[in-house]
Amino acid sequence: MTSRRSFIQIIPLAGTLALLAQAAHADGAKVDEKDPQAAALGYVADATKTDKAKFPRYAAGQTCGTCQLYPGKPADASGPCPLFAGKQVAAKGWCSAYAKKA
Repeated sequence: MTSRRSFIQIIPLAGTLALLAQAAHADGAKVDEKDPQAAALGYVADATKTDKAKFPRYAAGQTCGTCQLYPGKPADASGPCPLFAGKQVAAKGWCSAYAKKA
């Protein structure tokens, strides 16, 4: 039988484990270019490999690191993107949702 005191001692541990699991998931998962959502947006991990015939809006110098949707620093190798919840995009990547940071 579990006492109230032992239950209260377990709660902070459970919360800490949940936060660690969430952080580990967010740090490791990278967007796969073959993922259906990534393919639909034309995401590539290297912006220089963007199909210019299929995505004429692409211009040299456009990367995820300089996009409004990218909350990380341009110098970071990768970071989160709200379009790919829970996954990391390459800072040197590109997709058709690109919008230049102000």
